[in-house]
Amino acid sequence: MTVKQLTLPELTQACASLGVPAVGLWREPVDAYGLEAAAKLVRDTGLAVTSLCRGGFLTATDPAERARALDDNRAAIDEAATLGTDTLVLVSGGLPAGSRDLAAARERIADALAVLAPYAGERGVRLAIEPLHPMYAADRCVVSTLDQALDLAERFPADQVGVVVDTYHIWWDDRAPAAVARAGASGRIHSFQLADWTTPLPAGALSGRGQLGDGAIDLREWRERVEATGWTGFIEVELFNDGLWARDGVEVLEETAGRFADEVF
Repeated sequence: MTVKQLTLPELTQACASLGVPAVGLWREPVDAYGLEAAAKLVRDTGLAVTSLCRGGFLTATDPAERARALDDNRAAIDEAATLGTDTLVLVSGGLPAGSRDLAAARERIADALAVLAPYAGERGVRLAIEPLHPMYAADRCVVSTLDQALDLAERFPADQVGVVVDTYHIWWDDRAPAAVARAGASGRIHSFQLADWTTPLPAGALSGRGQLGDGAIDLREWRERVEATGWTGFIEVELFNDGLWARDGVEVLEETAGRFADEVF
């Protein structure tokens, strides 16, 4: 998503040329290119697929809508397995229209996970609950903190359900460092993502993730914190940024790789 202006062939070639060993994929461009073709493309390029984004949106109250959501998540799990990744990122969903009951919405997520977690486990895929910044709670994700994500995940086996540690969404929370340790101790860090926090936020706030090093987050400290738990997986950079999307994608990828080296390590 950081360089969504690139086609999948352009992305994989640029990653290979720059020595980027792995890529996180989104379902929409994979679907547009073709699932089997995308799986072959990344495999032939020698890239690992870190995760597939996204499943989730599990908070609906209407039975038909909930059934559709479960079907879509089963499809996403199957897609992840085909792409060769063991991690499907979940954006849990916001409040249903007319509702103000956050607790009930979170409980419906747990109900859906009880159905989806065994299905994912049978296919070698882990569900990674991503807490989103509270500004998204109403319309996109009622799971706002890492502790809330862990409270849900810990109802299920760690090899089926874990969490995403995304600096953009949790850097502000003084309880998040302890939650990282809690997640690491139980083997539930399934994805680690970086983006910086810059202001002012754009209208709508969806495309406000700053380039590494441009904002307020101590990214190196977060990397050290996660690695202190014993976690050794890939680190993703996920930037939703209109300014970056308007530029040459290969140039942005090269810049991001350089910032990663300078600001994270």
